[in-house]
Amino acid sequence: MITVTIEERHLIEDIIAKNTICYVGMTDKEGLPYVIPMNFGYQDDIIYLHSAQQGSSIEALNINPNVCITFCTESTLTYQNKEVACSYRMKGASVICRGKVVFEEDFQEKVKALDIIMKHYSSRSFTYSDPAVNNVRIWKVEIDSISTKVFGVPHPNSRNYKDKLEF
Repeated sequence: MITVTIEERHLIEDIIAKNTICYVGMTDKEGLPYVIPMNFGYQDDIIYLHSAQQGSSIEALNINPNVCITFCTESTLTYQNKEVACSYRMKGASVICRGKVVFEEDFQEKVKALDIIMKHYSSRSFTYSDPAVNNVRIWKVEIDSISTKVFGVPHPNSRNYKDKLEF
């Protein structure tokens, strides 16, 4: 089995679109790793997140806005030879993005961000009350770097090899 690096933008966006949550890694105020699962929206190389106005993550991001956001498709167990233990591997795909969180304060921009987030989960249109928009913290993360891998791919010399990547 091999791991394949993906650079095609449409494949990267397919992997992101298949996810319902992402994992956001940051450094807490004590300098320790801190990772939380979050709902998200994605559009034009920007990841949008939302949270309460205050909390551990907000405190951490006020000190250091750098984040690492990970998406991973649901993985399945695969193998090249069912009799050989070391030929077993999980098959799936992951996207790892790095960037800086900027908190959006403009009311209309917050509404746009909420629409992008909700569009990821529903085809409906939504309206938001003023208190709801004012009380939510919108995180905007422009992607500075991205790496994408598909893992558990049969080796090209394997009888299980397919010319098309599946994840």
